[in-house]
Amino acid sequence: MISSNDFKTGLTIEIDGDVFSVVEFQHVKPGKGAAFVRTKLKNVKTGGVVERKFNAGEKVNTAHVERHEMQYLYKDGDHYVVMDNETYEQVSLTEGQIGDGVKWLKENMNLGVLFFDTEVIGVDVPNSVQLLVTATEPGVKGDTATGGTKPATLETGAIVQVPFFVNEGDMLIIDTRTGNYVQRA
Repeated sequence: MISSNDFKTGLTIEIDGDVFSVVEFQHVKPGKGAAFVRTKLKNVKTGGVVERKFNAGEKVNTAHVERHEMQYLYKDGDHYVVMDNETYEQVSLTEGQIGDGVKWLKENMNLGVLFFDTEVIGVDVPNSVQLLVTATEPGVKGDTATGGTKPATLETGAIVQVPFFVNEGDMLIIDTRTGNYVQRA
């Protein structure tokens, strides 16, 4: 149990059987009435954000979320097989459990897999990845003066906007949080 007065950003709490992460919190002491804590909570399973008020000092259950470093091995039909780096135990994940990070997965990539009890509630993909460009329009001399972009298909099948000077066979660094091109590797 933790008091609402001790909330911190990133703290995971359990409310009505769901696990939430504290995104924002603000202690409010109105001139009239009791103090309270206004929070924005992100549902760890669904990704939905809710706002909720807690009375000052209200007790809330903390959710003990464990993070395991795991390595992505291969795709098996609709499932993605990962292996725990310490115990070598293999776990099969669905696309829903991985979320948007699925388009950046590359074999042998390390992931952070979040467990609540024995259930997978989230997967952290690295903030940036190096991927090979498999298809894009060739750049034409003089196109770079406009500073425009063109679509490029990466080895994982993801399509990103890249500058005109990027060609097939180039290795790129991509920011997985935004899906944007960062630079050539």
